[in-house]
Amino acid sequence: MNRTNATPATGGLRRSLSSLARLVRVPNLFTAPPDVILGAVLVSGGRPAVPLSSLAGTALASVLLYAAGTTLNDYADADEDARLRPERPIPSGDVSRTRARNLGLALLGAGVVVAAAAGGPTVGIVAAVLGSFIALYDGALKGTPLGFAAMGGCRGANVALGMAVVAGSPSAPTTLTLPAWVFFVPVVVALYIAGVTYMAERETGAGDSRAVLVGMAGVGLAVGSVVAAGAAVGVGPSDTATVVVAGGLLCWFAAWTGRDLLTAYADPRPSTIGPAVGACVLGLVVLNGALSGLLTPVWGVVAAAFVVPAAGLSSAFDVS
Repeated sequence: MNRTNATPATGGLRRSLSSLARLVRVPNLFTAPPDVILGAVLVSGGRPAVPLSSLAGTALASVLLYAAGTTLNDYADADEDARLRPERPIPSGDVSRTRARNLGLALLGAGVVVAAAAGGPTVGIVAAVLGSFIALYDGALKGTPLGFAAMGGCRGANVALGMAVVAGSPSAPTTLTLPAWVFFVPVVVALYIAGVTYMAERETGAGDSRAVLVGMAGVGLAVGSVVAAGAAVGVGPSDTATVVVAGGLLCWFAAWTGRDLLTAYADPRPSTIGPAVGACVLGLVVLNGALSGLLTPVWGVVAAAFVVPAAGLSSAFDVS
């Protein structure tokens, strides 16, 4: 009798957890911490010069903020999803629209609070800025020409979150001088994701090879930026570990994203553009690893390692 009574409850719990995982795009969540790692490595010039607990707490905050963004995105897109993606949690009836809104807002607030608690006031302020970008993308800028730019801003701000946890640390020097190229990195990440978002927003419409070209341009910009950053750092043939890690990850990033982008460009339709978008989103983890590896190969590997759970979960949950 107990076994019979437990079965429906267990099945209901599994369905609820699966719906939540689809709502927050669980594979995507693993792409957020590498942004923070990259930012911290950039400011410290190598191993992040902050307690591991502060770095981990800030990374957790970025995950919460990312989950807030995906949840509020589904809330805002509920009507469109009912027509084009009826399998999504809200139109399928697995999650109510009100519950999604409340969960998204709770995650947004929790992300800012956790960021401030883990990294201090400076990190809290950057998290609030990131939260504002998320709210703009899922609110006032939804469906406007500036929507893709707001999404890029979210990713750039996520890298800035990692920069802030080091710059705002009590152990940081009073006057922190950084090379100019460091400040271009979050801009490059923002432009890359803006291009991917532009391509994704045209996924459900008629095939548009021009949108895929924008995604390709983003990949080209990212690859060129890693090469330029390597030159700025002074990486040479004798820096074996750096060349192997950063160079290897960069080649992986270019090959992974390039393959699906070329397929989508040759035959632009939802079934080819969707995988290209997913590859570019997950590929960002590898790009972060390549950039981090220019300064510290070990942390480059740590950042890139997040692609393992992200890619593994992508076989069961959509990446978008």
